[in-house]
Amino acid sequence: MQETRQAARQRRHRRRLMVGTTAGLAVTGLLVCLVMTMQSDPKGDAGRSSATAVADSEETLPPTPPRQKSSTPSPSASSPTLSASATTPKASATTSAAPSSASSRTAPATSSLAGRIQPKRTYQGVATVYKAGVGDGACSYGPSSDMMIAAMNTTDYETSAACGAHVLVRAANGASVTVRITNECPLPCAPGQLDLSEQAFAKLAPVSTGRIAITWSLLSPDASGTISIRYKNGSSPYWCGVQAIGHRNPLARLEVRTGGGWRQLARTDYNYFLSPDGSGCGGAIRLTDIYGEQLTISGIALRPEAVQSTGVQFARH
Repeated sequence: MQETRQAARQRRHRRRLMVGTTAGLAVTGLLVCLVMTMQSDPKGDAGRSSATAVADSEETLPPTPPRQKSSTPSPSASSPTLSASATTPKASATTSAAPSSASSRTAPATSSLAGRIQPKRTYQGVATVYKAGVGDGACSYGPSSDMMIAAMNTTDYETSAACGAHVLVRAANGASVTVRITNECPLPCAPGQLDLSEQAFAKLAPVSTGRIAITWSLLSPDASGTISIRYKNGSSPYWCGVQAIGHRNPLARLEVRTGGGWRQLARTDYNYFLSPDGSGCGGAIRLTDIYGEQLTISGIALRPEAVQSTGVQFARH
């Protein structure tokens, strides 16, 4: 009986020890978990916060503004040809008027308005010789005091576009002469051919030679007087022909001012510009050379055959 009670006490003691041990292990495990949680969670939270911030920054970046277009103008496709003045900005200047006329100068920064004969080019051909008489010719300038003149072949004459041009002519022997175009050399004169006055031809070779190979190029001379205007005989307020004389550079256009603005006149092969209905006759005149420079002239009276000075001249090139 005594042994039975003692055994029962031992069993109860073992159960208490097992319960306490189990509870202790449970508490210990819980503490370990709490410690691990406390040590690991801040790092995990920091990692997640960092990732979220990066993601948010990528989603909320402002859009990239569009690139501004370059303000540099693209070069005009017509720069080397006849119509660049329509697309190129113009620089202007003024010049004083002659006593008999009020004039203004506008110098557009344009490409050449020349036709067949282009500046800064050298042409090959032949020089022939003719008796120029008093120096008058198809350009209708009248007698010339300077006989360093020439007739341009019909092709390069180009309906009087060559009239008044100054041309530097070179021979194979090294001799050269500068002539002014005052006449037309009809067919069979070939493109590139110049028919020189006897006085001009003699600067290159003996006149008896008659024909020599040459090269020639357009020249904008240093010394030059001023331009004059002449109305053709028979001109009136109802019809007129206008001519410019003594221009340093070849003319590209002659215009007259009308009630509707500037009117370009048609050019004849005898070097007058015609207004068939008389519009603009006796009014302001605008000249444009092959370099794009413009001279606006006023105060020219409608007096047929009178050579009236303008007091202005194109710039040298």
